[in-house]
Amino acid sequence: MKTSPYLLPKPIGQLLSKLPVYPGSLLFVTGLNLALAKNLATDVTQMLVGKKLRLRVTDAQIGFDFEWRNGRFVACQNPGAADLTISASAYDFVLLARRQEDPDTLFFSRRLSMEGDTELGLLVKNTIDAIELPVLSLEQLKPAQVLARLRTRLAPH
Repeated sequence: MKTSPYLLPKPIGQLLSKLPVYPGSLLFVTGLNLALAKNLATDVTQMLVGKKLRLRVTDAQIGFDFEWRNGRFVACQNPGAADLTISASAYDFVLLARRQEDPDTLFFSRRLSMEGDTELGLLVKNTIDAIELPVLSLEQLKPAQVLARLRTRLAPH
C-alpha cells in the first residue's frame, strides 16, 4: 500500500487530537461556504439536507462534522457515525484542494477513503470534480501576502 509522502509527526497529531472539535468545524465550514456553497446545484443541495458529513484528517487525528442546512454548510456536533466520512492525510487534502492530485488516484492508492453512504460519496466526489474552483495557492496564505491584501483593502481611496 502506497502512503502519503508527508505525514504530520505523531506527537503533533496527538496534540491536535486534544483540541475541541467544534471550533475547528466552524472554521472549516466557513471556508467551505466561501469556496463551494454558491456553486452547488439545487438537486445536489436537496440530497445533502439532513445528512451528517465528516471530514477526517487522519494524521492530525481530527475531524470536522458538518451538514447542509438553510442554504449553507453548518458545523454540527455529531458524536455518532456520520452518513459519509471522507478521510485522508492533511497533505493529501492540500493536494486535492490545489488540484495537484485526483481523488480517484488517491482513492485507488488507499490514501483517501469514504465510509458510509456510497451514493452520497459519489455525489460529493462528482460534484467537486464538476465545479471549476480556483486552485488553492498556499502562497496567498503567507503572512506578508495576507497583510498586503489587508493594507490594500483598508487604504483610503
